[in-house]
Amino acid sequence: MITDWKIKVAGAALLALPCALQAAGAGKGTGDNAPGATVQDLLEWVEQHNPELAAMQYETEAAAARVQPAGALPDPTFRVEGQDLFSKDDFPVSIKYTVAQTLPLWGKRDLKREVAEAGVEQARARQRAVAAELRAKVKTGFAQYYRAWHAAALTDEMLLLLREIENLVRTRYANGLTPQQNVLKAQAEQTTLRADRITLDAEQRQARARLNALLSRPATAPLAEPRTLPELPKSALPADLEERVRQTNPLLLAQSAQITAAEQTQRLVEKNRYPDLTVGVSPIQSQGQLNRWELMLEVNIPLQQETRRSQEAEAAALLAAARTRQEANANQVLGELQEAWDALEAARRQANLLKTNLLPQIELAFQSALIGYRTGGVDFPTLLEAQRQIRKARLDYLNAQIEQQLRLAEIERLVGQEL
Repeated sequence: MITDWKIKVAGAALLALPCALQAAGAGKGTGDNAPGATVQDLLEWVEQHNPELAAMQYETEAAAARVQPAGALPDPTFRVEGQDLFSKDDFPVSIKYTVAQTLPLWGKRDLKREVAEAGVEQARARQRAVAAELRAKVKTGFAQYYRAWHAAALTDEMLLLLREIENLVRTRYANGLTPQQNVLKAQAEQTTLRADRITLDAEQRQARARLNALLSRPATAPLAEPRTLPELPKSALPADLEERVRQTNPLLLAQSAQITAAEQTQRLVEKNRYPDLTVGVSPIQSQGQLNRWELMLEVNIPLQQETRRSQEAEAAALLAAARTRQEANANQVLGELQEAWDALEAARRQANLLKTNLLPQIELAFQSALIGYRTGGVDFPTLLEAQRQIRKARLDYLNAQIEQQLRLAEIERLVGQEL
């Protein structure tokens, strides 16, 4: 005969934290050295193996390599000319060698270099955006993986508890204290949980496939058991968080670099109103000797004013578009930040309420129903409903924890760095 204290112990065990659940069935298929025990394991793996991050690094290096050529002088030119080709003298031909160098004036080279440097900042901001997006996806995937794993472990414990309850019901049925229908209800409840367990197994596989895709691993590659969730920030919304977002959000940083590039491009286009200078020197060879020298100065004449006005109008429009887009993006990012933080705080309060109030109350209700059923004061459906309430409260607490992690990942993506 199953003793009541065994049922009491099984019920009390349900109040352990989700990270303490160690269901045997949930651990199948993991590798001893596989990543996934903590989110930090996954982030370190991604930094080392993700091809998108590597590609963005190469693009940043390519943008940096464009800075020096942008501010360099154009290549000089060399020209050879023959003179007196049809002269009747003994040495009729004179050869003129000209070396010329164009010199952009009015700070045009500096402006071109600054435009290229702004392009480097854009590339770096895009690289940070990809990294922040990837970190958020990894943290979101880990939270979903953690949820599926520990929900499965909780379901296994509930199945164990239901088997103990079924044994108790069978004993009472054998003694004529309860109808056979209660035994069938206990078995049906177990069947329902087994069906839920199949769904959770599928969720585990799906979460593992998503994480492995981010890690550039085969979809079925094993992952370690997720042990702990990342710690949450203990403070409320920092007063300077909005300012931090303006300074560190990768999208806004890229937009700021684009504005800088547009401003310098506009200045460069305006400088094109003024001519550039070309200087050259020409030694002239006659009768086998270099006996004459010429000096050459040349300027281009900026006559196509209509073309330049169109180019200036284009540069001004692009600058205005970049500034307008930055303002719109800033409003969007700050709105998403406030929304995510409000949701994080709501999930935090809900988790605290469940842990400190509801879960102990549900445990007491279950113990009361168990005692009442033993003494005949409570019917079996009431005991079964108390067991269901425990599972629901535990799942609600787990979901509240996961919701906090999802919202924190979104906030860190918007900030562009971990809090």
